Amino acid sequence: MANPAAPPFATSAALELPTFKGRPGWEFTDIAALDIDAYQLSTVHPAWGSDAPGALWDLPMAQLPAGVDVSVSGETTVVTVARGVVVDDPIAFTVLVPDGQLANLRTRVVLEEGAQAAVWEQYLSAGDCVLNVATELEVGANARLRYVCGQGLSEEAWIFGAQRAVIGRDASLDWVALGFGSRSGHVLMETRLAGEGSEARVTGAYATHGRQHIDFDTTQEHAAPNTTSDLAFRGVLQDRSSAVWKGNIIVDPGAQKTDAFQDSRNLLLSKRAHADSIPGLEIQANDVRCTHAAAIAQVDPEQLFYLRAHGLPEDTAKRLVIEGFLAALVERFESGPVREALGAALERRLALILG
Repeated sequence: MANPAAPPFATSAALELPTFKGRPGWEFTDIAALDIDAYQLSTVHPAWGSDAPGALWDLPMAQLPAGVDVSVSGETTVVTVARGVVVDDPIAFTVLVPDGQLANLRTRVVLEEGAQAAVWEQYLSAGDCVLNVATELEVGANARLRYVCGQGLSEEAWIFGAQRAVIGRDASLDWVALGFGSRSGHVLMETRLAGEGSEARVTGAYATHGRQHIDFDTTQEHAAPNTTSDLAFRGVLQDRSSAVWKGNIIVDPGAQKTDAFQDSRNLLLSKRAHADSIPGLEIQANDVRCTHAAAIAQVDPEQLFYLRAHGLPEDTAKRLVIEGFLAALVERFESGPVREALGAALERRLALILG
């Protein structure tokens, strides 16, 4: 047992880093080039709002009603929304990690019974750094949470994340993850539908180029009956970049009437880009509907031919095909500020990787 008087991160400092292909969950992400000792441990303070260089979105400052508590202590941010409180404006935070720093960040969002809120969090950096993220989402009975988490780190940076959501009875979670920056890393996203009648929708998007590597590991655990989950991830990969999505649907004993779906699709823009999609099912109940789909393809030459035959230049035609590929993801959100902000973020990223 670790000494409770030991300084923070003393235990983690004594542990060895995961070995590529030597530990479950790390079969596709090689971090041998990561030299932890080259970075200075620092505390980053999340900033209120989204106004920052390289921001993924620009949101108005939230007007918080009574019953909402937002506290920042060191590297930990806690958002608590009291029972029955509805927050109309998004609660937005921005984390900027300095060059040469190793930062540990923890976010905890708690919605009590019947509460409604949207929390947007983005991670940015100016250079080579390491960001470790721990996220806890607790959605109480009949509550509604939208959580948007995007990383636009420098393409020299590393990111490692452990994110977990627990959803109560008749509650719903709309979780969006954007992976644009970083050199490499590994992000674990776990969703546990703990209460009967709970729902979760998880949407992920990434767009990479150069030699970037993105690794998402998702779990949809149905721990109660009459629960629903819907996960969709889409990626666009250019140059020699690579991506991994590994997803698992778990249905616990007694979680009858589960309805779960997961879908991963990747569009490769060059012959050297590479993607792995690995869906999985662990079913321990006999009255469920659980399905998955995965596809990896290059831009359809017939679609390009059709568009070019109607007078469009090749670059324009290719961009339209890519935008159409991502449109199905954006359309998962209702018309309004959310769709506009996420659509604009994807458009800016595409403009960058397509040159």
